[in-house]
Amino acid sequence: MTLKPLYDNIIVKQLKEEEVTKSGIVLPDTINKEKPQQGEVIAIGPGKKDNNGKIVEMSVKVGDKILFNRYSPNEIKIDDEEYLVMRESDVLAIIE
Repeated sequence: MTLKPLYDNIIVKQLKEEEVTKSGIVLPDTINKEKPQQGEVIAIGPGKKDNNGKIVEMSVKVGDKILFNRYSPNEIKIDDEEYLVMRESDVLAIIE
């Protein structure tokens, strides 16, 4: 199944990152609930319309690694894969 987002929505595959202390202890995900999350953009919509009806091009592109707020996206599951759907305005930064 292929996902094709509408407007300024993007589909993101969350990158899970384990945090390990210097002594080698793996910290559970619940420790960092307030930290921004990372993900890879899988699909993007065409963009949002401005007040004149013109489509504003998206700043992110497929393949970009991004930072986003933990509470912004909606979680969906398709074919046993978990994805996140969010608006482009929920993206905090592109990781280069």
